[in-house]
Amino acid sequence: MTEAQATPQTGKRVLLAKPRGYCAGVDRAVQTVEEALTLYGAPIYVRKQIVHNKHVVQTLEAKGAIFVEENDEVPEGATVIFSAHGVAPEVHEQARARSLRAIDATCPLVTKVHHEAKRFAAEDYDILLIGHEGHEEVVGTTGEAPAHIQLVDGPEDADRVTVRDPNKVVWLSQTTLSVDETLETVARLKKRLPMLQSPPSDDICYATSNRQQVVKEIAPRCDVVIVVGSRNSSNSVRLVEVALDAGARAGYLVDFASEIDDAWLAEARTVGLTSGASVPDELVQEVLAHLAVRGFADVEEIVTANERLTFSLPQELKRDMRAAAGTRS
Repeated sequence: MTEAQATPQTGKRVLLAKPRGYCAGVDRAVQTVEEALTLYGAPIYVRKQIVHNKHVVQTLEAKGAIFVEENDEVPEGATVIFSAHGVAPEVHEQARARSLRAIDATCPLVTKVHHEAKRFAAEDYDILLIGHEGHEEVVGTTGEAPAHIQLVDGPEDADRVTVRDPNKVVWLSQTTLSVDETLETVARLKKRLPMLQSPPSDDICYATSNRQQVVKEIAPRCDVVIVVGSRNSSNSVRLVEVALDAGARAGYLVDFASEIDDAWLAEARTVGLTSGASVPDELVQEVLAHLAVRGFADVEEIVTANERLTFSLPQELKRDMRAAAGTRS
């Protein structure tokens, strides 16, 4: 396609979602690894993927981060960072037993759910945790009160729930779920458990909700919606589902622009584009360039919310950074 053909005159356009990409928790987690590498030097060990994005993990590996599955893969006395998805208390205990310098990069919004689980368990509630079985966040939250928590994996699971006292039960949720599906699950639960209590505030994080809301806005106008994100990213996978439910004719998840199949675009006039909460915007810009070469050069950004929230770095890392700064001065 020539440059003359790749113009708005082709009638092809991109609706670019905003908000998209990095949320405050992901930004904090990635910065934690980068600052730790600068402060302590490589290698820095990271338990699980710091965030669920292939590009981010590969970039940090190139800088000296080593990703492991469990603490016993980390040499005794070394530095380990816990991912943004959170860990169970036993993981902290394992780190202490191996004399590891542990830095907890758990997203504060996930930590909030952990605190809720501990509080309700202390009050002897049955806790129904809505989430996906095996997801790291669910494993970490469940570890806070395993005797009180049972997983509810979607609306169909609601009918299989049993509790000790239907007057003393509360639901909590994974932070990266589909808002609509979670509400459907809660509605199903409340049919069986009318006294079911809700968390003090929304457990699904603001970034997940905001990214789903703007996709709902653009999807009915799109022939194709492309979501940039990794397949193990819960919030990215949900964005494709939300786009299809909201009226997009087709939806696809890609890590990189090179994964886009031209056949997806053959009959399209309007392409929607967004990215999951663990995706750096440079990957979105590469997709935009890829689409422009194929005639989709007219880009309209659709904004439904402006996000300004930031989180400070983990306390243990900030303490060492201050000490290092004091030594240099």
